[in-house]
Amino acid sequence: MSVIHNTEKQSKQKLTLFAITWPIFIEIMLHMIMGNADTLMLSQYSDDAVAAVGVSNQLLMVIIVMFGFIATGTSILVAQYLGAEDEEKAIRFAIVSIFANIAIGLLLSIILLIFSEPLLRMMNLPPELMADAVIYLQVVGGFSFIQALIMTIGAVIRSHGFTKDAMYVTIGMNIFNIVGNYLFIFGAFGFPTLGVTGVAIATIISRSIGVIVLLYLLYKRLDGNLHFSFLRTFPKYEVKSLLKIGIPTAGEHLSYTTSQLVMTYFIASIGTEALTTKVYAQNIMMLVLLFSVAIGQGTQILVGHQVGAKKLEEAYSRCIRSLKIAITVSLAMGIIFYLFSNLLFSIFTSNQEIIATGSLLLLLTIVLEPGRAFNLVVINCLRAAGDVRFPVYLGILSMWGVAVTVSYTLGIYFGLGLVGIWIAFILDEWLRGLIMLWRWRSRKWQSMSFVKEKEKKQHA
Repeated sequence: MSVIHNTEKQSKQKLTLFAITWPIFIEIMLHMIMGNADTLMLSQYSDDAVAAVGVSNQLLMVIIVMFGFIATGTSILVAQYLGAEDEEKAIRFAIVSIFANIAIGLLLSIILLIFSEPLLRMMNLPPELMADAVIYLQVVGGFSFIQALIMTIGAVIRSHGFTKDAMYVTIGMNIFNIVGNYLFIFGAFGFPTLGVTGVAIATIISRSIGVIVLLYLLYKRLDGNLHFSFLRTFPKYEVKSLLKIGIPTAGEHLSYTTSQLVMTYFIASIGTEALTTKVYAQNIMMLVLLFSVAIGQGTQILVGHQVGAKKLEEAYSRCIRSLKIAITVSLAMGIIFYLFSNLLFSIFTSNQEIIATGSLLLLLTIVLEPGRAFNLVVINCLRAAGDVRFPVYLGILSMWGVAVTVSYTLGIYFGLGLVGIWIAFILDEWLRGLIMLWRWRSRKWQSMSFVKEKEKKQHA
Protein backbone atom coordinates (compact mmCIF):
# COMPACT_ATOMS: atom_id res chain seq x y z
CA MET A 1 0.00 0.00 0.00
CA SER A 2 2.99 2.32 0.34
CA VAL A 3 3.16 2.68 -3.44
CA ILE A 4 -0.48 3.78 -3.51
CA HIS A 5 0.13 6.18 -0.66
CA ASN A 6 3.00 7.82 -2.54
CA THR A 7 0.92 8.01 -5.71
CA GLU A 8 -1.99 9.63 -3.88
CA LYS A 9 0.30 12.03 -2.06
CA GLN A 10 1.68 13.22 -5.38
CA SER A 11 -1.83 13.64 -6.84
CA LYS A 12 -3.14 15.52 -3.82
CA GLN A 13 -0.42 18.16 -4.13
CA LYS A 14 -1.88 19.07 -7.53
CA LEU A 15 -5.48 19.38 -6.32
CA THR A 16 -6.21 22.99 -7.20
CA LEU A 17 -9.45 24.04 -8.85
CA PHE A 18 -7.76 24.90 -12.14
CA ALA A 19 -5.61 21.74 -12.27
CA ILE A 20 -8.64 19.53 -11.67
CA THR A 21 -11.26 21.49 -13.58
CA TRP A 22 -9.65 22.20 -16.97
CA PRO A 23 -9.38 18.50 -17.94
CA ILE A 24 -12.97 17.99 -16.72
CA PHE A 25 -14.00 20.99 -18.83
CA ILE A 26 -12.31 19.55 -21.92
CA GLU A 27 -13.80 16.11 -21.23
CA ILE A 28 -17.36 17.41 -20.83
CA MET A 29 -16.95 19.66 -23.87
CA LEU A 30 -15.87 16.67 -25.93
CA HIS A 31 -18.85 14.64 -24.68
CA MET A 32 -21.08 17.51 -25.77
CA ILE A 33 -19.25 17.81 -29.09
CA MET A 34 -19.89 14.09 -29.60
CA GLY A 35 -23.62 14.77 -29.17
CA ASN A 36 -23.42 17.86 -31.37
CA ALA A 37 -21.47 15.92 -34.01
CA ASP A 38 -24.29 13.36 -34.12
CA THR A 39 -26.86 16.17 -34.43
CA LEU A 40 -24.86 18.15 -37.02
CA MET A 41 -24.12 15.14 -39.20
CA LEU A 42 -27.68 13.86 -38.95
CA SER A 43 -29.03 17.32 -39.81
CA GLN A 44 -27.36 16.92 -43.22
CA TYR A 45 -29.22 13.62 -43.54
CA SER A 46 -32.68 14.52 -42.17
CA ASP A 47 -34.29 16.93 -39.66
CA ASP A 48 -36.66 14.10 -38.69
CA ALA A 49 -33.68 11.89 -37.83
CA VAL A 50 -32.41 14.64 -35.50
CA ALA A 51 -35.75 14.77 -33.67
CA ALA A 52 -35.92 10.94 -33.42
CA VAL A 53 -32.44 10.68 -31.89
CA GLY A 54 -33.18 13.63 -29.58
CA VAL A 55 -36.23 11.94 -28.06
CA SER A 56 -34.38 8.60 -27.75
CA ASN A 57 -31.58 10.38 -25.91
CA GLN A 58 -34.13 11.83 -23.47
CA LEU A 59 -35.02 8.26 -22.49
CA LEU A 60 -31.37 7.26 -22.35
CA MET A 61 -30.78 10.12 -19.92
CA VAL A 62 -33.12 8.39 -17.47
CA ILE A 63 -30.97 5.27 -17.73
CA ILE A 64 -27.78 7.28 -17.22
CA VAL A 65 -29.31 8.58 -13.98
CA MET A 66 -29.55 4.98 -12.79
CA PHE A 67 -25.83 4.52 -13.44
CA GLY A 68 -25.03 7.92 -12.02
CA PHE A 69 -26.30 7.17 -8.53
CA ILE A 70 -23.52 4.61 -8.04
CA ALA A 71 -20.91 6.75 -9.83
CA THR A 72 -21.77 9.83 -7.74
CA GLY A 73 -21.61 7.89 -4.49
CA THR A 74 -18.27 6.46 -5.55
CA SER A 75 -16.82 9.86 -6.39
CA ILE A 76 -17.81 11.34 -3.03
CA LEU A 77 -16.74 8.40 -0.88
CA VAL A 78 -13.43 7.90 -2.67
CA ALA A 79 -12.65 11.64 -2.37
CA GLN A 80 -13.53 11.75 1.34
CA TYR A 81 -11.48 8.66 2.20
CA LEU A 82 -8.51 9.91 0.20
CA GLY A 83 -8.81 13.18 2.13
CA ALA A 84 -8.74 11.12 5.34
CA GLU A 85 -5.66 9.26 3.98
CA ASP A 86 -7.42 5.88 3.94
CA GLU A 87 -6.47 4.68 0.44
CA GLU A 88 -7.41 1.06 1.14
CA LYS A 89 -11.02 1.96 1.93
CA ALA A 90 -11.15 4.19 -1.16
CA ILE A 91 -10.12 1.25 -3.37
CA ARG A 92 -12.70 -1.06 -1.78
CA PHE A 93 -15.46 1.42 -2.64
CA ALA A 94 -14.14 1.69 -6.20
CA ILE A 95 -14.25 -2.09 -6.74
CA VAL A 96 -17.73 -2.52 -5.26
CA SER A 97 -19.13 0.32 -7.34
CA ILE A 98 -17.75 -1.12 -10.59
CA PHE A 99 -19.38 -4.51 -9.98
CA ALA A 100 -22.63 -2.89 -8.84
CA ASN A 101 -22.92 -0.76 -11.97
CA ILE A 102 -22.15 -3.71 -14.25
CA ALA A 103 -25.11 -5.58 -12.73
CA ILE A 104 -27.44 -2.56 -12.97
CA GLY A 105 -26.22 -1.80 -16.49
CA LEU A 106 -26.92 -5.27 -17.84
CA LEU A 107 -30.44 -5.27 -16.38
CA LEU A 108 -31.33 -1.86 -17.84
CA SER A 109 -29.78 -2.74 -21.21
CA ILE A 110 -32.10 -5.76 -21.49
CA ILE A 111 -35.13 -3.61 -20.57
CA LEU A 112 -34.33 -1.03 -23.26
CA LEU A 113 -33.71 -3.69 -25.87
CA ILE A 114 -37.10 -5.32 -25.26
CA PHE A 115 -39.35 -2.35 -24.45
CA SER A 116 -37.94 0.41 -26.69
CA GLU A 117 -41.07 0.89 -28.82
CA PRO A 118 -43.60 1.02 -25.93
CA LEU A 119 -41.36 3.53 -24.12
CA LEU A 120 -41.20 5.77 -27.19
CA ARG A 121 -44.97 5.60 -27.63
CA MET A 122 -45.30 6.90 -24.07
CA MET A 123 -43.29 9.94 -25.22
CA ASN A 124 -46.04 10.85 -27.72
CA LEU A 125 -43.50 10.50 -30.52
CA PRO A 126 -44.87 11.42 -33.99
CA PRO A 127 -45.36 8.24 -36.12
CA GLU A 128 -42.93 9.40 -38.81
CA LEU A 129 -40.09 9.40 -36.24
CA MET A 130 -40.83 6.01 -34.65
CA ALA A 131 -38.73 3.70 -36.85
CA ASP A 132 -35.50 5.68 -36.49
CA ALA A 133 -36.04 6.27 -32.77
CA VAL A 134 -36.61 2.56 -32.07
CA ILE A 135 -33.46 1.50 -33.92
CA TYR A 136 -31.33 4.08 -32.09
CA LEU A 137 -32.76 3.23 -28.67
CA GLN A 138 -32.35 -0.52 -29.17
CA VAL A 139 -28.73 -0.30 -30.32
CA VAL A 140 -27.42 2.38 -27.93
CA GLY A 141 -29.73 1.35 -25.07
CA GLY A 142 -28.98 -2.34 -25.53
CA PHE A 143 -25.29 -1.62 -24.89
CA SER A 144 -25.83 1.00 -22.19
CA PHE A 145 -23.99 -1.15 -19.62
CA ILE A 146 -20.80 0.07 -21.35
CA GLN A 147 -21.73 3.63 -20.39
CA ALA A 148 -22.25 2.45 -16.80
CA LEU A 149 -18.65 1.23 -16.68
CA ILE A 150 -17.32 4.43 -18.27
CA MET A 151 -19.09 6.58 -15.68
CA THR A 152 -17.95 4.53 -12.68
CA ILE A 153 -14.32 4.06 -13.66
CA GLY A 154 -14.11 7.70 -14.72
CA ALA A 155 -15.46 8.79 -11.31
CA VAL A 156 -12.79 6.75 -9.50
CA ILE A 157 -9.94 8.08 -11.65
CA ARG A 158 -11.09 11.71 -11.31
CA SER A 159 -11.50 11.43 -7.54
CA HIS A 160 -7.87 10.34 -7.32
CA GLY A 161 -6.94 13.58 -9.07
CA PHE A 162 -6.10 12.06 -12.47
CA THR A 163 -8.61 14.12 -14.43
CA LYS A 164 -6.35 14.24 -17.50
CA ASP A 165 -6.71 10.47 -17.97
CA ALA A 166 -10.46 10.70 -18.44
CA MET A 167 -9.98 13.66 -20.76
CA TYR A 168 -7.60 11.77 -23.05
CA VAL A 169 -9.98 8.81 -23.24
CA THR A 170 -12.82 11.14 -24.19
CA ILE A 171 -10.69 12.68 -26.96
CA GLY A 172 -10.11 9.21 -28.40
CA MET A 173 -13.80 8.30 -28.13
CA ASN A 174 -14.77 11.49 -29.99
CA ILE A 175 -12.38 10.76 -32.81
CA PHE A 176 -13.72 7.22 -33.27
CA ASN A 177 -17.32 8.46 -33.00
CA ILE A 178 -16.96 11.22 -35.60
CA VAL A 179 -15.10 8.96 -38.04
CA GLY A 180 -17.76 6.28 -37.55
CA ASN A 181 -20.56 8.81 -38.13
CA TYR A 182 -18.93 9.98 -41.34
CA LEU A 183 -18.52 6.45 -42.66
CA PHE A 184 -22.01 5.21 -41.77
CA ILE A 185 -24.16 8.32 -42.34
CA PHE A 186 -22.70 9.33 -45.68
CA GLY A 187 -21.55 5.90 -46.90
CA ALA A 188 -17.93 7.04 -47.38
CA PHE A 189 -15.24 4.69 -48.73
CA GLY A 190 -17.78 2.07 -49.73
CA PHE A 191 -19.42 1.77 -46.28
CA PRO A 192 -23.21 1.29 -46.28
CA THR A 193 -25.36 4.42 -45.79
CA LEU A 194 -27.11 3.59 -42.49
CA GLY A 195 -28.31 6.98 -41.18
CA VAL A 196 -29.54 6.74 -37.58
CA THR A 197 -28.41 3.10 -37.33
CA GLY A 198 -24.90 4.19 -38.33
CA VAL A 199 -24.81 6.87 -35.62
CA ALA A 200 -25.83 4.25 -33.04
CA ILE A 201 -23.16 1.78 -34.21
CA ALA A 202 -20.45 4.47 -34.14
CA THR A 203 -21.50 5.41 -30.60
CA ILE A 204 -21.19 1.82 -29.35
CA ILE A 205 -17.82 1.20 -31.01
CA SER A 206 -16.31 4.39 -29.58
CA ARG A 207 -17.63 3.66 -26.08
CA SER A 208 -16.34 0.08 -26.16
CA ILE A 209 -12.84 1.28 -27.01
CA GLY A 210 -13.10 3.93 -24.29
CA VAL A 211 -14.04 1.49 -21.52
CA ILE A 212 -11.14 -0.84 -22.40
CA VAL A 213 -8.66 2.04 -22.12
CA LEU A 214 -10.21 3.25 -18.84
CA LEU A 215 -9.86 -0.21 -17.29
CA TYR A 216 -6.18 -0.22 -18.21
CA LEU A 217 -5.65 3.27 -16.76
CA LEU A 218 -7.43 2.34 -13.53
CA TYR A 219 -5.14 -0.67 -13.07
CA LYS A 220 -2.07 1.43 -13.88
CA ARG A 221 -2.94 4.41 -11.63
CA LEU A 222 -3.61 2.15 -8.64
CA ASP A 223 -0.38 0.24 -9.30
CA GLY A 224 -2.33 -2.99 -9.76
CA ASN A 225 -3.60 -2.87 -6.16
CA LEU A 226 -7.15 -3.92 -7.02
CA HIS A 227 -7.79 -6.56 -4.36
CA PHE A 228 -10.98 -8.59 -4.83
CA SER A 229 -10.57 -11.00 -1.90
CA PHE A 230 -12.90 -8.97 0.36
CA LEU A 231 -15.74 -9.74 -2.09
CA ARG A 232 -15.85 -13.35 -0.87
CA THR A 233 -18.40 -12.07 1.61
CA PHE A 234 -21.07 -9.55 0.67
CA PRO A 235 -19.55 -6.03 1.10
CA LYS A 236 -22.44 -4.80 3.25
CA TYR A 237 -20.76 -1.67 4.60
CA GLU A 238 -19.60 -0.46 1.18
CA VAL A 239 -22.94 -1.13 -0.52
CA LYS A 240 -24.86 0.55 2.31
CA SER A 241 -22.63 3.64 2.14
CA LEU A 242 -22.93 3.86 -1.65
CA LEU A 243 -26.72 3.58 -1.46
CA LYS A 244 -26.88 6.16 1.33
CA ILE A 245 -25.47 8.74 -1.07
CA GLY A 246 -26.58 7.23 -4.35
CA ILE A 247 -30.31 6.73 -3.78
CA PRO A 248 -31.07 10.33 -2.74
CA THR A 249 -28.80 11.65 -5.51
CA ALA A 250 -30.50 9.38 -8.03
CA GLY A 251 -33.85 10.61 -6.74
CA GLU A 252 -32.92 14.19 -7.56
CA HIS A 253 -31.49 13.32 -10.99
CA LEU A 254 -34.40 11.03 -11.78
CA SER A 255 -36.86 13.73 -10.81
CA TYR A 256 -35.07 16.21 -13.08
CA THR A 257 -34.83 13.79 -16.00
CA THR A 258 -38.42 12.60 -15.78
CA SER A 259 -39.66 16.19 -15.49
CA GLN A 260 -37.66 16.92 -18.66
CA LEU A 261 -39.37 13.93 -20.29
CA VAL A 262 -42.77 15.32 -19.40
CA MET A 263 -41.84 18.71 -20.86
CA THR A 264 -40.52 16.97 -23.99
CA TYR A 265 -43.96 15.34 -24.18
CA PHE A 266 -45.51 18.83 -24.07
CA ILE A 267 -43.17 20.02 -26.84
CA ALA A 268 -43.89 16.94 -28.98
CA SER A 269 -47.59 17.80 -28.78
CA ILE A 270 -46.80 21.22 -30.31
CA GLY A 271 -45.20 19.57 -33.36
CA THR A 272 -42.06 18.13 -34.95
CA GLU A 273 -40.66 21.60 -35.73
CA ALA A 274 -40.85 22.62 -32.06
CA LEU A 275 -39.19 19.34 -31.08
CA THR A 276 -36.37 19.91 -33.55
CA THR A 277 -35.90 23.51 -32.35
CA LYS A 278 -35.64 22.29 -28.78
CA VAL A 279 -32.97 19.73 -29.72
CA TYR A 280 -30.89 22.33 -31.61
CA ALA A 281 -31.28 24.95 -28.83
CA GLN A 282 -30.27 22.57 -26.07
CA ASN A 283 -27.27 21.34 -28.04
CA ILE A 284 -26.06 24.95 -28.33
CA MET A 285 -26.92 25.72 -24.69
CA MET A 286 -24.80 22.77 -23.57
CA LEU A 287 -21.73 24.70 -24.69
CA VAL A 288 -22.67 27.45 -22.21
CA LEU A 289 -23.64 24.99 -19.52
CA LEU A 290 -20.38 23.04 -19.60
CA PHE A 291 -18.42 25.78 -17.77
CA SER A 292 -20.65 25.47 -14.71
CA VAL A 293 -20.71 21.67 -14.96
CA ALA A 294 -16.91 21.47 -15.01
CA ILE A 295 -16.52 23.93 -12.12
CA GLY A 296 -19.16 22.04 -10.14
CA GLN A 297 -17.51 18.65 -10.65
CA GLY A 298 -14.02 19.96 -9.92
CA THR A 299 -15.24 21.70 -6.78
CA GLN A 300 -16.99 18.51 -5.63
CA ILE A 301 -13.67 16.62 -5.71
CA LEU A 302 -11.88 19.38 -3.79
CA VAL A 303 -14.63 19.76 -1.19
CA GLY A 304 -14.77 15.97 -0.74
CA HIS A 305 -11.05 15.85 0.01
CA GLN A 306 -11.28 18.86 2.34
CA VAL A 307 -14.28 17.49 4.25
CA GLY A 308 -12.56 14.09 4.59
CA ALA A 309 -9.51 15.89 6.02
CA LYS A 310 -11.80 17.96 8.32
CA LYS A 311 -10.77 21.25 6.67
CA LEU A 312 -14.30 22.63 6.86
CA GLU A 313 -13.53 26.34 6.55
CA GLU A 314 -11.51 25.68 3.40
CA ALA A 315 -14.42 23.67 2.01
CA TYR A 316 -16.91 26.47 2.78
CA SER A 317 -14.78 29.14 1.10
CA ARG A 318 -14.01 26.91 -1.89
CA CYS A 319 -17.70 26.51 -2.70
CA ILE A 320 -18.43 30.26 -2.54
CA ARG A 321 -15.43 31.14 -4.72
CA SER A 322 -16.34 28.50 -7.29
CA LEU A 323 -19.95 29.73 -7.39
CA LYS A 324 -18.85 33.30 -8.16
CA ILE A 325 -16.65 32.07 -11.01
CA ALA A 326 -19.42 29.88 -12.45
CA ILE A 327 -22.04 32.68 -12.39
CA THR A 328 -19.69 35.18 -14.04
CA VAL A 329 -18.56 32.81 -16.79
CA SER A 330 -22.05 31.46 -17.57
CA LEU A 331 -23.48 34.98 -17.84
CA ALA A 332 -20.70 36.11 -20.18
CA MET A 333 -20.97 32.99 -22.35
CA GLY A 334 -24.77 33.30 -22.50
CA ILE A 335 -24.46 36.83 -23.91
CA ILE A 336 -21.83 35.79 -26.46
CA PHE A 337 -23.86 32.83 -27.71
CA TYR A 338 -26.99 34.96 -28.06
CA LEU A 339 -25.11 37.54 -30.15
CA PHE A 340 -24.11 34.76 -32.57
CA SER A 341 -27.37 32.81 -32.31
CA ASN A 342 -28.44 33.16 -35.95
CA LEU A 343 -25.06 31.95 -37.14
CA LEU A 344 -25.06 29.02 -34.71
CA PHE A 345 -28.53 27.79 -35.68
CA SER A 346 -27.78 28.18 -39.38
CA ILE A 347 -25.04 25.55 -38.94
CA PHE A 348 -27.77 23.01 -38.15
CA THR A 349 -30.69 24.13 -40.31
CA SER A 350 -31.90 26.57 -42.99
CA ASN A 351 -35.45 26.64 -41.56
CA GLN A 352 -36.00 30.33 -40.69
CA GLU A 353 -38.74 29.63 -38.14
CA ILE A 354 -36.45 27.27 -36.22
CA ILE A 355 -33.64 29.87 -36.34
CA ALA A 356 -35.91 32.72 -35.13
CA THR A 357 -37.45 30.73 -32.27
CA GLY A 358 -34.09 29.25 -31.30
CA SER A 359 -32.50 32.71 -31.12
CA LEU A 360 -35.24 33.85 -28.75
CA LEU A 361 -34.56 30.83 -26.56
CA LEU A 362 -30.86 31.75 -26.41
CA LEU A 363 -31.86 35.26 -25.27
CA LEU A 364 -33.71 33.67 -22.36
CA THR A 365 -30.66 31.50 -21.72
CA ILE A 366 -28.76 34.61 -20.59
CA VAL A 367 -31.07 34.64 -17.55
CA LEU A 368 -31.32 30.85 -17.24
CA GLU A 369 -27.65 29.82 -17.05
CA PRO A 370 -26.52 31.92 -14.04
CA GLY A 371 -29.42 30.37 -12.11
CA ARG A 372 -28.39 26.91 -13.19
CA ALA A 373 -24.81 27.67 -12.02
CA PHE A 374 -26.10 27.85 -8.42
CA ASN A 375 -27.41 24.30 -8.65
CA LEU A 376 -24.46 22.80 -10.48
CA VAL A 377 -21.92 24.16 -8.01
CA VAL A 378 -23.68 24.32 -4.64
CA ILE A 379 -25.54 21.00 -4.92
CA ASN A 380 -22.26 19.27 -5.79
CA CYS A 381 -20.66 20.83 -2.72
CA LEU A 382 -23.55 19.73 -0.49
CA ARG A 383 -23.24 16.18 -1.79
CA ALA A 384 -19.47 16.17 -1.38
CA ALA A 385 -19.95 17.15 2.28
CA GLY A 386 -22.54 14.39 2.85
CA ASP A 387 -25.69 16.55 2.73
CA VAL A 388 -27.47 14.49 0.07
CA ARG A 389 -31.15 14.49 1.07
CA PHE A 390 -32.02 18.17 1.23
CA PRO A 391 -31.31 18.80 -2.51
CA VAL A 392 -33.59 15.87 -3.36
CA TYR A 393 -36.60 17.08 -1.37
CA LEU A 394 -36.31 20.62 -2.68
CA GLY A 395 -35.52 19.45 -6.21
CA ILE A 396 -38.61 17.28 -6.50
CA LEU A 397 -40.81 20.06 -5.14
CA SER A 398 -39.41 22.71 -7.50
CA MET A 399 -39.05 20.59 -10.66
CA TRP A 400 -42.64 19.38 -10.56
CA GLY A 401 -44.29 22.24 -8.69
CA VAL A 402 -42.60 24.95 -10.75
CA ALA A 403 -40.91 23.62 -13.93
CA VAL A 404 -43.56 21.14 -15.10
CA THR A 405 -46.58 23.08 -13.85
CA VAL A 406 -45.47 26.44 -15.26
CA SER A 407 -44.28 24.92 -18.55
CA TYR A 408 -47.73 23.44 -19.16
CA THR A 409 -49.52 26.60 -18.01
CA LEU A 410 -47.46 29.02 -20.11
CA GLY A 411 -46.35 26.78 -22.96
CA ILE A 412 -49.51 24.80 -23.66
CA TYR A 413 -52.50 26.42 -21.92
CA PHE A 414 -51.57 30.02 -22.77
CA GLY A 415 -49.99 29.00 -26.08
CA LEU A 416 -46.53 30.53 -25.55
CA GLY A 417 -44.91 27.32 -26.80
CA LEU A 418 -41.17 26.92 -26.30
CA VAL A 419 -40.82 30.42 -24.84
CA GLY A 420 -43.24 29.57 -22.03
CA ILE A 421 -41.37 26.34 -21.33
CA TRP A 422 -38.02 28.19 -21.17
CA ILE A 423 -39.52 30.66 -18.67
CA ALA A 424 -40.47 27.66 -16.53
CA PHE A 425 -36.84 26.45 -16.70
CA ILE A 426 -35.66 29.86 -15.46
CA LEU A 427 -38.04 29.98 -12.49
CA ASP A 428 -37.14 26.44 -11.43
CA GLU A 429 -33.35 26.91 -11.60
CA TRP A 430 -33.30 30.26 -9.77
CA LEU A 431 -35.65 29.14 -6.99
CA ARG A 432 -33.68 25.96 -6.29
CA GLY A 433 -30.33 27.70 -6.67
CA LEU A 434 -30.99 30.46 -4.14
CA ILE A 435 -32.38 28.02 -1.57
CA MET A 436 -29.33 25.73 -2.05
CA LEU A 437 -27.04 28.69 -1.37
CA TRP A 438 -28.97 29.38 1.86
CA ARG A 439 -28.49 25.73 2.84
CA TRP A 440 -24.72 25.91 2.26
CA ARG A 441 -24.45 29.11 4.28
CA SER A 442 -26.35 27.47 7.15
CA ARG A 443 -23.35 25.09 7.55
CA LYS A 444 -25.56 22.15 8.53
CA TRP A 445 -23.46 20.01 6.19
CA GLN A 446 -20.44 20.33 8.50
CA SER A 447 -21.64 17.44 10.67
CA MET A 448 -22.58 15.11 7.80
CA SER A 449 -19.20 13.73 6.63
CA PHE A 450 -19.14 10.00 5.86
CA VAL A 451 -15.65 9.71 7.36
CA LYS A 452 -16.14 10.16 11.08
CA GLU A 453 -13.32 11.30 13.38
CA LYS A 454 -13.29 7.96 15.20
CA GLU A 455 -12.96 6.02 11.95
CA LYS A 456 -10.23 8.32 10.72
CA LYS A 457 -8.15 7.72 13.86
CA GLN A 458 -8.52 3.96 13.45
CA HIS A 459 -6.94 4.12 10.02
CA ALA A 460 -4.27 6.69 10.85
